[in-house]
Amino acid sequence: MDFSLTAEQEAFRAAVETFCAREIMPRAADIDRQDEFPPDLWRKMGEMGLLGIGVPEAYGGSGGDIFDSYLAGEVIAAASSGVALSSGAHSYLCVYNLFRNGTEAQRQRYLPDLCAGRKVGALCITEPDSGSDAVGMTTRATPEGDHFVLTGGKTWITNAPIADVFVLYAKTDPAAGARGITAFLLERGMPGLSTSAPIDKMGCKGSPTGRIFLDGVRVGPEQVLGTVGNGVHVLMSGLDVERAIFASLALGQARRAFDLALAYSKERVQFGKPIAQFQMIQAKLADMYTRVEAARLLNLRAAMACVGLERGGKGTEVHKLAAAALLFAAESAEKVVYDAVQIHGGNGYATEFEVSRLYRDVRLGTIGAGTSEIRRLIVARELLRG
Repeated sequence: MDFSLTAEQEAFRAAVETFCAREIMPRAADIDRQDEFPPDLWRKMGEMGLLGIGVPEAYGGSGGDIFDSYLAGEVIAAASSGVALSSGAHSYLCVYNLFRNGTEAQRQRYLPDLCAGRKVGALCITEPDSGSDAVGMTTRATPEGDHFVLTGGKTWITNAPIADVFVLYAKTDPAAGARGITAFLLERGMPGLSTSAPIDKMGCKGSPTGRIFLDGVRVGPEQVLGTVGNGVHVLMSGLDVERAIFASLALGQARRAFDLALAYSKERVQFGKPIAQFQMIQAKLADMYTRVEAARLLNLRAAMACVGLERGGKGTEVHKLAAAALLFAAESAEKVVYDAVQIHGGNGYATEFEVSRLYRDVRLGTIGAGTSEIRRLIVARELLRG
């Protein structure tokens, strides 16, 4: 079994690392401190092709597949959690979702600007009273002739305050349960659609998260993504990819924390020698490395399972693998970052040190894209079903 990347994948990863080292890492601290979304950086990411991975060049994308998205996600997250969160929500939850499920007209209309970084995308599922219970959403899309009128709202939507295009789920037939959900493509500026100011979050600063309000938003059939009543299929099929990709973000955070801790342990001198020479520090470093590499291997399996499905494969093992990968990567990242702060000692508690930012950022990993508890339920369900 060969876990090495192909020459093309190595070259792609190296190009993303070069871009992040030049454009993102020097600004990461300021993005966090100012908690402002950097539109100029967004355009540069579009020019680099990082906002349209998996989308054919005919629609303005950069080609590639889910595995390329996985590679890019890890590298971007190691540079800035906030930038990785916004670009991940845009690229995989909105853009790739639109490409997979949209009509030719929808692809031509939306994808070129989204892939180029001229517009920002968002995915809208969570509501004030339905988070993990996504099927319990109450946002309504009431049929009126061949149109729909949307009422309700969404919350905790990444990119909501700045997004131009929204993939939004609503109930078109509440009595049908999961089969009564439909996905819609909405645009900023539609009468009745508004968004809140950014929610003041603990971490992942620079990635604006907010609320969406729908007050009689009228849309035509051309705004339906997929087919009426088939929204749950669009939703669930995208969640596996979401979990696999966001597992790579957790891995990027863990890897960055480990690299910082290893370097610091070699430089920090106590009792006349670098703290890396103390066995207690060595034990932490060994455990951190092991968690990072174990998460990497499980992530690889999940990413390749997603690629297999996209190429026409069948099976539900991807549900189990994607949930397990994000579960393990997110919880491992929390432990790795915790130990990185501990190795830094008092300096780890100072905001001028990067590990303190990672400590705030990493907490989202066990909450977003389905909590750790939900991921465990998914894994258990698939095990018992098998």
